[in-house]
Amino acid sequence: MKEALEKALAELYGPGEIQGLRRVPGGASKEAWVLDYRSGDGVHSLFLRRAGGGVIYEGTLSLEAEFRLLSLVHAEGVKVPRPLLYFPDLEGREAFLMERLEGETIGARVVRRPEYAAARARLPQSMAAELARIHRIPLDKVAFLPEPEPGEPWQAAVSMAYRDLDGLGEPHPALEWALRWLREHPPRSRPPVLVHGDFRIGNLMVNQEELVAVLDWEFAHIGDPREDLAWPLVRAWRFGEDGKRLGGIGEVEPFLEAYNALTGGDVSLEELFWWEVLGNVRWGLGALKQARRHLSGVERSVELAILGRLAAEMEYELLALLEGRGG
Repeated sequence: MKEALEKALAELYGPGEIQGLRRVPGGASKEAWVLDYRSGDGVHSLFLRRAGGGVIYEGTLSLEAEFRLLSLVHAEGVKVPRPLLYFPDLEGREAFLMERLEGETIGARVVRRPEYAAARARLPQSMAAELARIHRIPLDKVAFLPEPEPGEPWQAAVSMAYRDLDGLGEPHPALEWALRWLREHPPRSRPPVLVHGDFRIGNLMVNQEELVAVLDWEFAHIGDPREDLAWPLVRAWRFGEDGKRLGGIGEVEPFLEAYNALTGGDVSLEELFWWEVLGNVRWGLGALKQARRHLSGVERSVELAILGRLAAEMEYELLALLEGRGG
């Protein structure tokens, strides 16, 4: 892999050598590598994203599509690392290189450590600003993304969740009840937009002052803007700071008000509830599917095994959210 990377980087930066190539903890479904390339014009800090052993959700983008999307949103002014090179086959798996930015992504540190207090105070406004930029991108520019299923985005989301639940081959009554509630209490229609699909603390790089970048675009699709707005409300993304509903960093209202002001929208707090319920269902299913990658022997990983227990937390959260809601 090092030889293939050096050959490609020589064409980009001129002759040089790779230093410090090493794999680091990354997402649950992709490999993450850091490296430095020293050439005649200095040292280039780089990050390699490489396909892993599977995906969490149906519809996950290929790395080729993710690289193409990253290139587009970078050009549109969204805070993302600059994409550099795509590899159809890097030691048997597709991959792409991008610039390496400096900052913190580990959610528990972002929401708790005192050195990120200033960044936390600014994050609700910054998150709203980035989502507004993403959602304003004309859909004709992302025509290369998979065609949405017929019908409303919420119907496609619920159908996908039912398929994931059925694929588990075991009962999860709390998840099934929540899905029935979602189906019987549909949200009102909203015009479709480009949706990031995983916009939350943990996928937002920050430094001690501000938001640095929006990461991990593999779940991007055409969908409902409220999906992105509600996803950071999912309890798992509060990283123990459960009293702060917006990703463990603050309240939802300032974030939503800023988004509406920037987009001219009128999304209400109550509207986000349906999508918050869906988010907890989706992550409960995602955690169960990831655990099965370990249990089945497809990819042995303590990290994947640990994810399985999170499903019970999501089920508990769903019962608490829907208590008294009927259905």
